[in-house]
Amino acid sequence: MATVIMHAVVSVDGFIADQRDDPGPLFDWYFNGDVPLVADAELERDHPPFRLTRRSHAYVGPFWDSIGATIQGRHLFDLTNGWEAKPPAGEHLLVVSHRPKPDGWHPEADVPFFDDIAAAVAEAKLRAGDRVVAVCAGAVGGQALALGLVDEVAMDVVPVVFGSGKKYFGPVDTRHLLEDPDVVVQGDRVLHLRYRVRR
Repeated sequence: MATVIMHAVVSVDGFIADQRDDPGPLFDWYFNGDVPLVADAELERDHPPFRLTRRSHAYVGPFWDSIGATIQGRHLFDLTNGWEAKPPAGEHLLVVSHRPKPDGWHPEADVPFFDDIAAAVAEAKLRAGDRVVAVCAGAVGGQALALGLVDEVAMDVVPVVFGSGKKYFGPVDTRHLLEDPDVVVQGDRVLHLRYRVRR
């Protein structure tokens, strides 16, 4: 059965972007090494040429390889144009939105839209099989966590303080206990952390 992991790059004070959706220096570590993250030349044409340090690659490479399906919210879909129906990791993309798929958007792509996060997670698990379902942090990730649908929380923490912006946990306003981190990897300008959600 698939594991559901909420994931994003985040500032030390818990933001995934500023109020204008600018991630600032949050993604700089994706380009500060010499090891390519994406080995597939076709995928690299569709996404930035990520080059990680060896320590970050040793963690991020296997994590990305384990992803079978990715769930993003409509806001991120609009910002990225749904990664042109080719998510950076995993074969399947699912979108949570109260608005329908834009007319004419990649009609050949099997990218379903759901207005219910639980339904999106259920379908993503079917598509992922025994692989990982990655839920993008923010509003959708926070909703999934609040509903008890998230198994693990993965954070790539960058040493910057935003002060305000888009929160990693989105609308979460109640306490949720996590286990001690079972992954702690010190990268260059990033700390990779992963926590299991306490049941």
